[in-house]
Formats: sequence, C-alpha cells, structure tokens
Amino acid sequence: MSKIFEFSGHNEFFTGVPMYPSSKDSGPFLALHPHANAYFPPCKRARVSTPVVACEGLELKKKTTIEVLPDECLFEVFRRIHDGKERSACACTSKRWLMLLSTLRRDEIFSIKSIQPSEPKEMSDSSMKVDIKSDKNGLVQSTVAESKAAYQDAKVEGYLSRCLDGKKATDVRLAAIAVGTGNHGGLGKLSIRGNNSIRGVTDSGLKAIARGCPSLKALSLWNISSITDEGLCEIANECHLLEKLDLCHCPSITDKSLMAIAKSCPNLTSLTIESCSKIGNESLKAVGACCPNLKFVALKNCPLVGDQGIGSLFSTAGEVLTKVKLQTLNLSDMSLAVIGHYGVALTDLALTGLKNITERGFWVMGNGKGKGLQKLRCLSIIDCSGVSDLGIEAMGKGCPNLKQFSLRSCTFPSDNGLVAFAKAAGSLESLQLENCHRITQAGLFGILVHCGGKLKTLALENCMGIKDLAFECPLLSPCNSLRSLWIRNCPGFGDASLGILSKLCPKLVHVDFTGLHCITDDGLLNLVQSCEEGLVKVNLNGCVNLGDIAVSAIAKQHGETLEKLNLDGCGYVTDVSLEAIADHCSVLCELDVSKSRITNSGIVALANAVQLSLQILSLSGCAMVSNKTLPLLLKLGTSLVGLNIQNCPGISSSGVDSLVEKLWRCDVLS
Repeated sequence: MSKIFEFSGHNEFFTGVPMYPSSKDSGPFLALHPHANAYFPPCKRARVSTPVVACEGLELKKKTTIEVLPDECLFEVFRRIHDGKERSACACTSKRWLMLLSTLRRDEIFSIKSIQPSEPKEMSDSSMKVDIKSDKNGLVQSTVAESKAAYQDAKVEGYLSRCLDGKKATDVRLAAIAVGTGNHGGLGKLSIRGNNSIRGVTDSGLKAIARGCPSLKALSLWNISSITDEGLCEIANECHLLEKLDLCHCPSITDKSLMAIAKSCPNLTSLTIESCSKIGNESLKAVGACCPNLKFVALKNCPLVGDQGIGSLFSTAGEVLTKVKLQTLNLSDMSLAVIGHYGVALTDLALTGLKNITERGFWVMGNGKGKGLQKLRCLSIIDCSGVSDLGIEAMGKGCPNLKQFSLRSCTFPSDNGLVAFAKAAGSLESLQLENCHRITQAGLFGILVHCGGKLKTLALENCMGIKDLAFECPLLSPCNSLRSLWIRNCPGFGDASLGILSKLCPKLVHVDFTGLHCITDDGLLNLVQSCEEGLVKVNLNGCVNLGDIAVSAIAKQHGETLEKLNLDGCGYVTDVSLEAIADHCSVLCELDVSKSRITNSGIVALANAVQLSLQILSLSGCAMVSNKTLPLLLKLGTSLVGLNIQNCPGISSSGVDSLVEKLWRCDVLS
C-alpha cells in the first residue's frame, strides 16, 4: 500500500498496468479515466450526466408498465373492479387513474351487470359459495356473494354529506368524492361554497359527481362562476333522486339546465335561486309543471324573474307549495293577486324588497277568491313601500289561521291599520314590528286589547313613534295570553308606558327591554310586582337608569323561576343586587353584570350561595373586580361552562392564566 504514495508530486502522471484487477476495487481512492490507461484522483461530480452509449449487440430492456395502455383500455380494466375499496386504492395511484375512475357510471361497472340474484333478501349462506367462471374473453365473473353486495350497493339511497369551501373546492376533490363515497353509503348531500381561483370547480368536477353519485339528493352551489349548464345538465341526467337544489351567485347557469332538472328530477321538493342573472320565467314554468312534490321556493335578486314566472309557478304548483320567499324581484300587483288566488297550500310567505307592488296588490292578495290563503300561518313583509293600513287589514281578514306576523321597515302602516289587523286576525300568536315609525303608544295598547286573546309574543324594535305620554287609562280587559314582551331601542318608551303595560300584561314570563334609557326603578317595579306567573328570562341590557331597587325586587319575587338575567350596562347596579340574587335565586343559570359597579364583595356573595348553580357568568368591564376574586371564581367554576372577564383591569394576566388552567371545562374569555 505504501508504494501507491511513492510519487514525488501532484503533477506526476503514472501509466502502466492497473493496480487493481477490477475498477470496483479501487474504491474512493482512484477513478478510472475512460480514454487512458492511467489513474488520477477523482474530480468534482459532473453537473450534467453524459448519456449512456449502448455497446454493439447490447439491447436496453425497458420495464413493462400498465401506464402504456391508452385510456380506453384502462377504462375497461377499471370497470371490472367490482370492489369499492379496490377502486379507491386505484384512484390513489395517480391523478390520471383518479380522473378515469371518476368517469365510470355505477351501471357501467362490470359486477353490477353480472349475475343478479333473483331473491337477494332470502339468499342463505349456503348459496354464497364462490362460483368463478370464465367467459370467452377470459374475464373472470364475480361470485354470487359479490353480486349480492353489488345489488345492495346499487339500492343505497345515500346518507353521506360533503362540503367544500374556498380553496378546497377543486375538480380533483370532487373526483375523489365521486370515487370514494360509493363504497360507504353513497353521497346524499353536496355543498360547494366559493371557488378556487387557480384550480376552481368546473363542469368536469360536477360531471364526476353526477356519474359516480346517482344517490345525490341535495346540491348547493354558492359563488361559483365557472360551472355552466353543461355540468348541471349532467346532474339532471344522472341524479334522478335530487330533492333540494340551491343556486347562489352562479352567473353562468341559465334556464336550460334548470329546465333539465325539472324534467328529470320529479322528487324535487326545495328550490333556492339567488343572484342568478340568467335564470328567468321559463325555468319556473317548467319547475311548476314537472315537480309535483315541490314544497319550498326561494327567489332572490333574479332580474329575469317576473309576473309570468310567478304566475306559472303558482297556477301549476299552488296546491303543493307550502313555503315561498320572494325578495328583490321585478314583480307587480299581478303576482300577489295570483298568490292570493292559487296559494291554497301556503303556510309560510315572506315578501321582501318588492318595490313595485302597491296598496292594491296587498289588498287583492288578502281578498283572494276561492280558498285563497286559508292555510297561511306565517307572514313576513319587509321593506315593501306599497303596504298600507288597508292592505294589512285585508291580510288579517283573508288569513284566518295566521299565527305569526312580522312587519319590518314599512313606512305607511299606522295605529289604525295595526289595530284593525289585530281585530281581524283572531288566531294571531306572535306579532313583530320593526322600524315602523308611525306606530305610537295608542297603537301598542290597542293591539293588546283587541288581539283576540291568543297573542303570546309581542316585539317592538326601533319604533321611534312611541312616545311616553301620560294619560289616564280606562278599565280595559287585560291580555292574559301574552307571555313574551320585547321592546328594544324605542327611546320614547318610559315609566308611564310600563305602568299601563303592568295592568294589561299580568302573565308575562319573558321580558326584554334592551336599550330603554328612559325606564327607571319605579316604572319597572310596577311591572315586576304585577307579574303573576313568575319571570323566567329578563333582559335589561343598556337600561342605564336602573339600579338595585328593581333588581332586588326581581330576585325576591321571581327568584324561584328566574333562569336568565342580563344587567349589562346597568351602571347603578352594585353588590346589593348580587347579594339579593345569591339569597333568593335558586334556578338562575345565566347572569350578566358587565359594566356595572359590582366589587369583590358581590363575587363573595355569589360564591357562598349554596343553592346557586351558575353556568354562565359575565363580568366584562367590571373595573372594581380584582385578583382577590380568583379563589371565588374557582369555586364558582365547579358549575360554570362560560366565564367572561374581558376588560377587567384588576385581574392580571397571570391570574387569567391560572383560571384557564384550572377551569379546563369552562370557556374563559379574557
């Protein structure tokens, strides 16, 4: 070995017989030069590999692979894979195989077209023996047991649901869903929300779902501009069990595909179309004529939908339609007339933003000939400038079974119309008024007096016309049916109105007076003392002039029934209120004293209450609560599932970390 290193310098070149009989034996010391019978130290590795030149008479052997087969041959191979797990495994091999498998229809799979058992339900274990036969092409037919499994798999209606949002919505994922769900019960519900800007969903992905998931019952497409009629028509051709279709912001879909859905999917029960600029009257006509099971229709912001479409829909499907929502459409009085005449099965109707409808349209709808809206139970009218007192009264008379009525952002209805409506609608149970500024104190009390004795819930919100006018109230019969009273953000509502309500509503259980700055302890005390049933939920959020007198009265008189109490923003509430709550409230679950004047002493009273078992406690913005309450909060935490201590400067970050660590079953907001 020492002779190897006997050369004198780096530049010396040695020729002669190789030192090692084989080049492999030289190891890392020396490298064989391809053109000289000499040795020299190895240089750096070449960046570009030189091509291998085959010697004369030497043939390079290529590995045989199934990838050399064209798609047609692979398709024939894949359709003979009857087992779903094996198909899924093949789909994981490459994107090419996945996309090929996604083009397979269920009826094209070889095992389904093979032997069909005559009586699969009565097939015994003895008949499930392996029976392998070869046909003329050498293809192996499936066993009787496999045929039975395939037969049952074809009968599956589909109970799986998948939802793709944003970047997850791609054709590859849809292809994987189409291949993978068939072996696990079949896809029943698919929702695609948003689109991938780089590799978004196209008609190819929807076609894969159509071919691989004939059990699809519900399809929702939201904010997808790349899907056209081609993809949706494939759904119509393959998914005949479709029951629910939801299209929102799909500008490339037209009447063509929706008409195909109507003709091929007779089980369609629910249709929602929103902001689809190319869908119009023709598709609605087809849906009404071809879908005998249609129950729900919602149309919003579709400029091509007009009176002709609504008229055709109700004239053909009016006997089955039960729920309809119409929003921001170019409709006239004619549409409401048709609804009033043909909507014999309607139970829920919502009309929003119909600017072209006048007073006459609502009057005609309420006075529809024949059965009209006899079954209507819920009516919602929002932002319709044409509604007036005359139209509201007509709706009350024409809908004898109406139980819920909501009127929002309508300018012209006044006290006269609402009182007339309350007299006519004898079955009314819930009335909600929002942004109706012509409603005054007289209208509010008139509704309670003439509601027919069935009104259970009354809600007023942002009604600026209500003023707290003091006047002598004659002896009026109380509304003993009213259980829930919501008066929110009506700045003119004060103690005088509460005094009258205390005489008219003795059976209140739920009270919500959010944002009423004018009510004080004296006004609320009258209402609290008049409630005979026992208050269960009380919301006084934003009532800045309420203090300990009213809260203590609520705790003492209704402590055995009170479950939820919200005192957020009641700046005059102190520890006195918490002590009363701790002494008298035995079933209280939720307590919110945010932005109040409570201190550590109030938390001590809550922690020492034996009968109290709070689940949610909010102390947000309580500046006088400090770290001294941490052991008390831990004691309360044995029953708490939610604790809010945001914006409490007296509680340090280390104290918050200690609470989060020890109250591991409680959600702590800090």
